[in-house]
Amino acid sequence: MTTHDAPSVFGAVRLGYIVIETNRFADWRRFGTDAIGMHHDALSRDLMRFRLDDRECRFLIRRGPAEDVVATGWHIDDHAAFERIEARIRAHGAPFTVGTDEEAALRGVGRLLRFPGPKGITQEISTTPAKSAEPLRMLATGFVTGDGGMGHIALTSTKPMQTRGYFNTVFDARLTDYIDETFGGVKFKIRFLRVNERHHSIAIAAARGLPVDAVRTRVQHLNVQAATLDDVAQSYQRVHELGFDMALSVGQHTNDKELSYYARTPSGFEWEVGWNPVVVDETTWEPTTYQGISIWGHLPVGRTIIGKLAEFQAGARSLGRPESTVPSLSGAGVPDD
Repeated sequence: MTTHDAPSVFGAVRLGYIVIETNRFADWRRFGTDAIGMHHDALSRDLMRFRLDDRECRFLIRRGPAEDVVATGWHIDDHAAFERIEARIRAHGAPFTVGTDEEAALRGVGRLLRFPGPKGITQEISTTPAKSAEPLRMLATGFVTGDGGMGHIALTSTKPMQTRGYFNTVFDARLTDYIDETFGGVKFKIRFLRVNERHHSIAIAAARGLPVDAVRTRVQHLNVQAATLDDVAQSYQRVHELGFDMALSVGQHTNDKELSYYARTPSGFEWEVGWNPVVVDETTWEPTTYQGISIWGHLPVGRTIIGKLAEFQAGARSLGRPESTVPSLSGAGVPDD
């Protein structure tokens, strides 16, 4: 379903990089390199980057108080698609800024446009990502990026139809499927959206009938796709041995069949390392609703009553904190199919 008559940009969009703001630089370096196994580049006291492949930047870490994802970067295949998206932003009257040369260089990209996104996460589009000549130095054997982009981002939302409408308006995102799941006695519906062949680049989880958000951070989790099953197993072991918190044990999802685990980052949101998700065939795919997120595994690790109380408190606080949905770009939202 699209909300405009212009040519679709579906398939020309892929998740390219993530910007994270934190004051826990030492912990993030250990987490990214020694636990997850990524390549690290120190740029200054206040900036560092992680690489997954030959691209200069996949994660830009900057010093600051947010302890959260502050921007999501989308690589656009060509200038024509970039300009179609820019035209949509203009036509809907949403504010935007052209990235400076310095901002683009930090992200390893050419053209850069920045505009507001759901939950206060700045959305960025760019072209011509730069490749690094420096060989990768990382514990992982590799990560899967390519035509599907570098993984996915998962959000919780009190306004899921508007959030889905946003990504539909901007990127022609398509619904892949739904999952119905119960967490702590609360029923959730999770919507999975794709912008290319990757099963999903965006997941949106919402409590049914309850306008609460039990997650403190803007994102619930980020995902990277490991090249091999051994990479998943070895990074899982490193996370444990280095003393980082594990959120969910190894398991396999019902919808995309990805085998994964979830660690907790130094900033508090979760980080999923997965392997071998299905690739969507656009000629045959039909959205389906699955019951439960996992075929097996994905069991909570180290859950305590204190953690449950923190979730309850975060949910209660969210009642008095209106969620940003960027109305100019989300419109009336997209009703469930």
